Amino acid sequence: MSHLVSKFRPDLGPYEDLYRQLHKDPELSWNEATTAATIADHLQSLPGIEVKTGIGGHGLVGILRNGHGPVVLLRSELDALPILEQTGLPFASNKRMPFEPGAPQEPVMHACGHDMHMTALLASAKLLHTTRLLWRGTVVFLFQPDEENGTGAKRMVDDGLYDAERHAVPRPDVVLGGHVMPMRAGSISTRPGIFNTTSESVRITLYGQGSHGAKPHKAVDPVVMACSTVMKLQTIVSREMDPSDTAVVTVGSVQAGKAPNVIPDQATLLVNIRAIKESSLQKVKDSVKRIVDAECVSFNSPKPPLIENITFFPLLNNDDAATAKVQQAMRDHFGADFSAEVPVSTGSEDIANLALPISAPVCFWNYGGTDPKIWDEAVRRGKVEEIPANHSAKYAPVIQPTLTVATDAYSLAALTFLTPQSP
Repeated sequence: MSHLVSKFRPDLGPYEDLYRQLHKDPELSWNEATTAATIADHLQSLPGIEVKTGIGGHGLVGILRNGHGPVVLLRSELDALPILEQTGLPFASNKRMPFEPGAPQEPVMHACGHDMHMTALLASAKLLHTTRLLWRGTVVFLFQPDEENGTGAKRMVDDGLYDAERHAVPRPDVVLGGHVMPMRAGSISTRPGIFNTTSESVRITLYGQGSHGAKPHKAVDPVVMACSTVMKLQTIVSREMDPSDTAVVTVGSVQAGKAPNVIPDQATLLVNIRAIKESSLQKVKDSVKRIVDAECVSFNSPKPPLIENITFFPLLNNDDAATAKVQQAMRDHFGADFSAEVPVSTGSEDIANLALPISAPVCFWNYGGTDPKIWDEAVRRGKVEEIPANHSAKYAPVIQPTLTVATDAYSLAALTFLTPQSP
């Protein structure tokens, strides 16, 4: 398989150009119409690939049927983030767009690496299409909307992704995917078992009583209430969780008022919770609610707080048997650049939502996107934490060798499960 991938890897020059195009023209979650059309055009250029669009929004798939055999699903994402790019690249995004009609314009950037994922999966589609005389089975190339909010994969399934009466995409025997990370470009890693944490985000509205800033005694100040709440939320992990457990509580947004001399009547917190176990996630959620309720009582809030769930990511658990096969193939192909000694990531992924409804095994991996010279110098100086990471305004993977590793990984993992045949 390693020889096959190395021999038939397509000329990546045109794909490097495609990456620059996708990076320069990103689209926010649920607004990925142009991106999806670009992907569909590339898939349709490969004879015999059946393309289905408009699945759960702008989701789409390319289906390469190649005789009787296993069905392998390879997944990428379409969406970008509302971040103002600061990479200084000649193909940097200066795009702005609203989340929805009538909403304010937002800066948009592929700050997570989905542009690299899309490009690599299309290059892998070309490789697998070229080598189709050497294997049997079916490959589903899936491009999903809204990974960033954790709803895209689920909505594709709910829209009838696998339903014979709807989109009739073949049910996969294995679901595969990967993610570019702030690691040394050229490196790749995976592990069996828990790979990513489960995660949930909530919007908390705290209700006060507004007043003039000169008369605070007539107010119930939601700003002070919010500040006190934020500080107490930070005690959950440090004082309520077992130190051997893993959990994270992040208050990513605090919004209240618009004028310095006006005490507003409410404040809003956006809180993200992560845990390595579903039971731990529930424990943290219960603690968040208890603290928020108690703070509102303490401050004499005129009514109870409103806590709304806004995103959810399931636990990503790599199947032992499937991951063992992928690990062996990657070890043979990437050699010293492959590592099985990878810790559980506190990041979250919704790829499991493509596998859980049909009880399919899943295997996910990470690969590096940081220029080797920059990485090696940072290691030498002990400054790896200063390297821009995913969701940073300065994050942009070096195109090579990242694209090569990503393309090889998709192709190699697929071939690991497809049935080989002689030419």
